[in-house]
Amino acid sequence: MKKYLKSFWNWLKSLTTLDERAVELHGEAKDRLGEVIKELKDVKKAAENVVDQSKDVVDAVKGKKKRGRKPNYKTKTNNSNKKKKWN
Repeated sequence: MKKYLKSFWNWLKSLTTLDERAVELHGEAKDRLGEVIKELKDVKKAAENVVDQSKDVVDAVKGKKKRGRKPNYKTKTNNSNKKKKWN
């Protein structure tokens, strides 16, 4: 009887690929988790940007000037009017 149970168990074990499926699913889940972590980092950056922009809106409602780059007050020169020297 023990011999038959052992041979039946080995036959049943050879039919199922449960171990292989488990390893495959584990690898896929690990890859997906990595992608989810990357996307969450992107979402975090976007959320920080939204918070900064909302602060700008609140400041605009209060009447403050727009933040950002400072304007360039240097005068522009036009060098196209210079005469070329011909040798």
